Amino acid sequence: MASMRGGQAVRQSHIKLQQLSRHSRRQFSSSPTSRGYQDTVQNLRIGKHTRVIYQGFTGRVATSNARDSIAYGTNIVGGVTPGKEGEHLGLPLLPDLRKAKEQLKPDATAVFVAAPQCGKAIEDAIEAEIPLIVAVAEHIPLHDIMRVTSILKTQSKSRLVGANAPGIIAPIGFCRIGFQPLPTFAPGHIGIVAKSGTLSYEAVASVTRAGLGQSLCIGMGGDIIAGTNIVDGLKVFEQDPETEGMIIVGEVGGRAEEDAAEWIKDYFRRTSKPKPIAALVGGIYAPGGRIMGHAGAWAARGEHTAAEKYKILQDAGATMVDHPEKFGGVMKTLLSQSGRDVSKITGNPADQKRGYHTAKRRGPMVHSTRPSTLFQRQQQSRKLHLRAEQAPQVLKPYLENLEGVTLTQDAAPPDAFYVGLTVDRTERQPCIRTSSTTDVKTFRETAKRFPFDQRSPPSDSLIASSISHINAPSSSTKPLTALISALAKMYTEKEAVTISSSVSISSTGQLQLHTPSMVLQFDDSAYRSNARHEDIHSLRQKSKEQPEEVEAETSGIVFIKLTNPEANIGTLVNGAGLAMNTIDALRNHGGHATNFLDTGGKATSETVKKSFELILKDERVKVIFVNIFGGLTDGGMIAEGILLAFREVEMRGVPVVVRIRGTNEEVGQRTIAESGLDLEAFDGFEEAAKRVVEIAGGGK
Repeated sequence: MASMRGGQAVRQSHIKLQQLSRHSRRQFSSSPTSRGYQDTVQNLRIGKHTRVIYQGFTGRVATSNARDSIAYGTNIVGGVTPGKEGEHLGLPLLPDLRKAKEQLKPDATAVFVAAPQCGKAIEDAIEAEIPLIVAVAEHIPLHDIMRVTSILKTQSKSRLVGANAPGIIAPIGFCRIGFQPLPTFAPGHIGIVAKSGTLSYEAVASVTRAGLGQSLCIGMGGDIIAGTNIVDGLKVFEQDPETEGMIIVGEVGGRAEEDAAEWIKDYFRRTSKPKPIAALVGGIYAPGGRIMGHAGAWAARGEHTAAEKYKILQDAGATMVDHPEKFGGVMKTLLSQSGRDVSKITGNPADQKRGYHTAKRRGPMVHSTRPSTLFQRQQQSRKLHLRAEQAPQVLKPYLENLEGVTLTQDAAPPDAFYVGLTVDRTERQPCIRTSSTTDVKTFRETAKRFPFDQRSPPSDSLIASSISHINAPSSSTKPLTALISALAKMYTEKEAVTISSSVSISSTGQLQLHTPSMVLQFDDSAYRSNARHEDIHSLRQKSKEQPEEVEAETSGIVFIKLTNPEANIGTLVNGAGLAMNTIDALRNHGGHATNFLDTGGKATSETVKKSFELILKDERVKVIFVNIFGGLTDGGMIAEGILLAFREVEMRGVPVVVRIRGTNEEVGQRTIAESGLDLEAFDGFEEAAKRVVEIAGGGK
């Protein structure tokens, strides 16, 4: 396209950006360069000693959360709200983190700042060298987080948990930094690291019921990139003398579970008496190519499926379960089999040796379940996928001056290769991804990632390495260099998640991008949270999407219609991880779900009513299964929402089976049982699932 001068101009502009970026980067730590981010993993070992502050301290959500955490026993020493100084909740209120660091000497900060400003708030905490930073907000733009993780890798003082995570809690030390439902937790000796909030609460409840309790629970979060991953959690559990067993809660998307499997294999090889490990992976039956509620719950091309990750963890030595309700019993068995005295492990943790864990709660704790704009989805996050026919319109500004590069509507030939820009979740960075083939069967083995710092364009040497991996003719090196550089520029400027295409070389030596193979995926949060890139997001074609899914989105619900013709069970679940696992567990009992439905972490009565309306649009539905774990969601309120649906929605005789656990579960179960409606209430998942499948099969 046009002259090679255009390609040179693109490279020159990138070189200038590199130079500017190098000179303008903020220095975030005075720590020695020989150390790195991995040295901060032990900052996760919170307890009674941990001095906690809040960013956004005077906000409504932070205030409510702080009251609960103080009542629980967390050592909160004050907080920061820009431009304000004095007292809040009887604690020091300071105008900036510099003063807070000097006067309050915090070990951790709870970042209760909304998504548009959260990236900057995390950067401020890194600059202040706060040892532990916990970010809970949803919808932080991906490129904001990649910038944060680039900064984190340059220092060895601060550790990030999140974003889009419930946080971290040490029940054995009554220290909560996040919004976990406190009544579910109990002091004990099982460490839990999880992607999903609701699945982790289920795991916690099971472990609590088994009498084991928890030593430390780490919410990795459901975003594409996490500041702390599963391996980080396992490293802490290994070293923690209070932790006797470990639990992993994974799900579809990314490589965190595979990285954990490698760590587990090494751990079992080098340890004479390893702590037992149990695990679950949600999304075994998730449809390919769909985002399952969490921003990161999707498998990129060539990544292992949830079912494959389940097998990988199992082969590494983890004991797998298909539902978190089973963790407690399984862990008791594993502890006994490992030669540990379960009676001592289930004893009073106040007798244990870590002194700062023995303090008792200060006063009554009132757990708030009110919805908040910080946690509740106003509209569910989704990544914008543009259609192949839209590719020329979007790519034209970046490719129009590149010589030797053309777009074609033709399908890719067998000898085509793969070029893309995407996310390396393990390295927490953007990356060039190339492969010498586009063949699905061998792509996983042939594709390679080349990560780079989000704050700078990829270097010439990195681009050269990615091209070398393709094994393309030397005559194609210059146009490939210009192409990758242009795509990288577009990737950063438009805040993409993935830009990729099959590429071939024509008989005349031209590079051809085959638009039918193109993936153009952009970060929805950059638009919704920060109103960036309206030109890209205005291209969304809702008229070509599933109508129920679009309708659900306006109510803050993630709804995905499943196409299995055998399906006849509608599902209504709070939390993406729990919704995925509900579909999986029903399949294990012989049932088939018609839909995935995540009401969000803070479902309301109106949300429940709307969910029933969406489910009942599908004529296949013979029974509805409501599976609620009341973490942030109140079980009594959910029950009222179900009764509201029965009063105001045409149920067309479809029976409903309800399983409510967690916050106010007794109230919810009693409300259902006493309603006199065609409802059945259960406490345990197994019996509820069996009943649902029985009804779906024609029983009554």
